[in-house]
Order: sequence, then structure tokens, then C-alpha cells
Amino acid sequence: MTRLALLRHAHAGDPERWDGLDAARPLSDKGRRQAERLGRHLRAVGDQSDVLIASPKLRALQTAEIVAGLLGVRVATDDRLAGPLDLDVVDAILVDAGNPDGPVLVGHDPDFSELLGALLGLPGMAMRKGAFARVEIGRPLAYGRGELLVLLPPDFQLPA
Repeated sequence: MTRLALLRHAHAGDPERWDGLDAARPLSDKGRRQAERLGRHLRAVGDQSDVLIASPKLRALQTAEIVAGLLGVRVATDDRLAGPLDLDVVDAILVDAGNPDGPVLVGHDPDFSELLGALLGLPGMAMRKGAFARVEIGRPLAYGRGELLVLLPPDFQLPA
């Protein structure tokens, strides 16, 4: 079984106010705080992520680097995470990454909301910017075969 996680990139501001290329849009200060909070939480609960595989778009890569830095794991990029995704594409990404046990894919919507839904056998599950979901699923990936283990909204608060 694979413990596949999906992390939608953290907040990156309003795309309509960004003058540069979409792929170069960085995280906002809010997005950096979201990624840091998630990384601290995952470290505190002993998360077993072994690699973060990110879209090459800057906001996804920055999200991955912040979280991975706090977990002490490596970051890889895969161009396929910047484009349309389906279960076969995700399976190919995982194969090319060496079939890690606890991968975290870092990418974008609407693909991640649709992908999470497909893993769980639902028409979709909304993933806001900075949301994190962990699904246990057999390989090859198949529609509706996943079990949701964790779903964290982007602005969750750590217990005191």
C-alpha cells in the first residue's frame, strides 16, 4: 500500500494582480506561513513522508521546499504535475520516482480536487490552497480504492 499525500500549493495571492508569467508566481507571506505551519505539524506528528514531488511552478516548488525542509526530506520536480492529471499519470509519476512509500505530490487545482475525489470514488473533493490530504491506496492506482487517512484545511491550528 502507498500512503499518497496531495498538497495543493499554499496561498500565492491573486493571479489577476500578478504581472509576470503564471509559472513564476511566488507564494505570498500568508502562503509561506501556511507551508511552515503544515511542515511543523507533520514533523510533530511523526509524518513518514519520504519525498515531496512538486510541480515546477514556483508557488508549488516553494511550498514543497518549505515543508520538506522542516521534515528533512528531499524535493523532486515533475513537469506532469503542472498539467492535466489522472490516475494513470500519477501512477507514472510514482513509478518514475522509484515507487516511494510516502510520497507527497505538490500541485494545483482543479486537478488536485478532482484527483482526490477519484482516489476516494467521489466526483471531487475541494482542496483549497494549502490543503493537505493523505490517502492509503494500492497500486496501480484505481478509482475509488483509496482510504482517506488525513485531510487538513490550509488554516488549521496546531493544538496548544
